[in-house]
Order: sequence, then structure tokens, then C-alpha cells
Amino acid sequence: MVIILEKNATEGQIEDVIRHLESYGFQVHKSTGVERTIIGAIGVQPNFDTRKISILDGVSEVYRITTPYKLASRSFHEENTVIKIKDVEIGGNKVVLIAGPCSIENEDQIFRMAKVVKDAGGRILRGGAFKPRTSPYSFQGLGEEGLKLIRAAADENDMLVISEVMQIDHIELMEPFVDIYQVGARNMQNFSLIKELGKTTKPVMLKRGIAATIEEWLMSAEYILSSGNRDVFLCERGIRTFEQYTRNTFDLSAIPVVHKKSHLPIIGDPSHATGLRDQVPPMARAAVAAGADGLMIEIHDDPENALSDGPQALLPSSFTKLVDELRLIARAIGREL
Repeated sequence: MVIILEKNATEGQIEDVIRHLESYGFQVHKSTGVERTIIGAIGVQPNFDTRKISILDGVSEVYRITTPYKLASRSFHEENTVIKIKDVEIGGNKVVLIAGPCSIENEDQIFRMAKVVKDAGGRILRGGAFKPRTSPYSFQGLGEEGLKLIRAAADENDMLVISEVMQIDHIELMEPFVDIYQVGARNMQNFSLIKELGKTTKPVMLKRGIAATIEEWLMSAEYILSSGNRDVFLCERGIRTFEQYTRNTFDLSAIPVVHKKSHLPIIGDPSHATGLRDQVPPMARAAVAAGADGLMIEIHDDPENALSDGPQALLPSSFTKLVDELRLIARAIGREL
């Protein structure tokens, strides 16, 4: 249920509404916008008489939310959420660029790639320290040593760090080294993990599961939001279909759909979506044109010898050229990169 307060509602009236909702057994979440305050009342009470709330002083409108996700819904939070991390904004007018290697392999590699990302205008350095791999014999990441390396490389280039968290006991370990926790596609519905991430104070990027519907994806975001962390953004990384010519199928339509249904920012990951470097640039360009709030792109200066996902990594020269093209597209739709 959503309660929209009148523009001139006083703090006393707002608190009175909240007290009434809590007394009826609802979990209450307040969202303060530019013009008015919106209160979300979460709870399964099918026969609740909304008139009990609509008669209260300061209340303008009361209506039920029919979607199963409440806090992630555009109905609860009409304005776009903008996540601010130091001087970087995700979800604003600027399209944020996240880039780096799939895996942190060694000190020289991550420092070289960090400089490439920085010189191209990237603000967030990506790199996996813990790698979920299909084969148990594949490179699994450097662990804590990798986190120390990517933190140092990002600090030298004045960038933020995003890295994937795979299990609950990694959260505390990663906390000093990362600015954003990444939840991979395999863990989108790892409810124990995402509920714990909801208790943290760092932003969380939630990737779409390989066979997840948009509603299931938003429901996973709801777990994080309802646990207390409001700094959540989504990442479309392709879904599994019957197609064999790409690693996954990049669902570009998810970008405008999410913007309509939810206030959460959404970025695109054309690297995992396609799995082949020659397909990454056109899909990256399309994602910006479709309204993505950012891009996550994998790069490597020796992809043939990369320890993970070399076939989808762009060479530095190709990456730099792509960023120049993306700036033109962003400008054409009234945004910046």
C-alpha cells in the first residue's frame, strides 16, 4: 500500500500516519521526494480498509500496489534513484562507465588495466577476486590478495572498486577494499546472501539471473531494499535462450521496462551478454541508446592468455574507440558519458 501525503503535510502529521500504520501491523518505509512524501506500507492484509488511513490529517491519496515488489516499485518512489558514491553518481544524467578485467591476475595486469580505464574516462574499476566458474579446474581468483591489488590500482587512478561477492563470509572480508558489492547472475536468488547485503552500508549491483524474469529480478532487489540498504542498482547481463551464436541473449528491452516499473538504476553488461568481443561494441552502443544508466565492460591487453573470459574482453585500443562512440550516442539522447 502507498500513502501519498499532501504537499504541506507537517512532520507531526507524517509521524501520526506512520504510527497508525505500525499499529495495524505494517512495515513502514518513508520516501521523501522533491514535492511530497510517500509512505510505503508493507504487509499481507488483503481485506484492510484503506479508509482508516485516508481519513488521517495530511493524507492525499491511498492505493494498493498490485506488484509483488513494493520498495523497488516506481509507485513507491516516483523519482529515479540516484546512488552517490564519493563524486560518482549512478542513475543521474551521466552514463557511468565500469570497466576492467574479468579476473585480477597479478599486480602488473590490474595496474595496467586501471590506467586504461581511467584514461578513457571510466570511474569504476571492475575485477574479480573470487570467481564462480563452471569448471572446478578453472582459475578461481586470487582472493584477498586480489582485493588488495585492485584497491591499490583504483586508488592510484582515483577510481571506485566493484567486485563480486559470492558468499556471506566474504562480505566482511571485502568491506575495506570495495566500494560496491557485485552480486552475480548465479547468486541473484541466493536469498541468504542478498539479505545480508541488505544490512550493509555499501551499494549493491544485482545482476539478472540467466533464466530470471524481470519480476523475479526486481523481487531479489526487494530483498536487499527491505533489509535496509536502499543503494541498489541492476545489471542486465543477458539471459539464456535457445540461441547458439552468442553466449547469452542481451535483453535490451529490459532497460526501458525496468525504468518504467522501477526507480532503480539499471546498467548493461554487453561482455557477458554476448561472450564475443566483436559483438560487445554494437550491444554497448545499443544499451546507451536504450537508456542504460551505465555500462560494465571487460578489457584485457592479452586476451588470448587471459585466465578467464578472454574471448569477450576488448583490447585497450578497441575499448578507447568504443568510449568515444558512446559519448556521441549519450549526447544525442541528452546525456553525458
